[in-house]
Amino acid sequence: MMKSFPGYFITLEGGEGSGKSSLLTSLAKHLTEKKYQVVTTREPGGTGLGEQLREMVLSQTEPPITCALTELLLFLAARAEHLHQVIIPALQQGAIVLCDRFSDSTIAYQCARGLKQKEVKWLCQMVCGQVLPQLTLLLDIDPVMGLSRTLTLNKEHALAGQLDRIESETVDFHRRVRALFLKLAKKEPLRIYSIDASSSKEQVFKEALRAVEEMVLLPREKN
Repeated sequence: MMKSFPGYFITLEGGEGSGKSSLLTSLAKHLTEKKYQVVTTREPGGTGLGEQLREMVLSQTEPPITCALTELLLFLAARAEHLHQVIIPALQQGAIVLCDRFSDSTIAYQCARGLKQKEVKWLCQMVCGQVLPQLTLLLDIDPVMGLSRTLTLNKEHALAGQLDRIESETVDFHRRVRALFLKLAKKEPLRIYSIDASSSKEQVFKEALRAVEEMVLLPREKN
């Protein structure tokens, strides 16, 4: 059961090139214009430590991380600090927190590397406690299409036309990630709202906003 906060926690999930960052920006702008208090953040990242770990995990120039468990624990260390410094304080203040990736990504990506879902989920729960998203927007896209999109983007950890360390994994790896995301969505249909991310940005935003309004904003206004 999720711990009760005045605010609302919404996460955006999906494979590479699914458009999460763009959608987060659009939702934040719309909700801010509607006079909601909005906090945007991302994982890994959101704090000084989180951004350092993000650089370590994604950069092609760093010595490669070869152990899936090492990568998992780095993500969870970033999350613990992120929750303590950013997410929980914002929720306590009544804000709507929009977060680019959270525990669903950890489960999908780390289990695609071969770790056991039961163990990854347990570690995520240990770090998060009762802090869970009320709504997760899953942007579903074929990995080949998603990866082709990333080649046109300006990158933090790779040059335009190149891929960062995780994007550079095999297509089969990204297909496993997608399958795991869809499996999680099937298990939790009341929380995870799947959107066809191959649609136009306008259509994706329209569907996402409808989910946010129906599952978060309208119930909030009734209370």
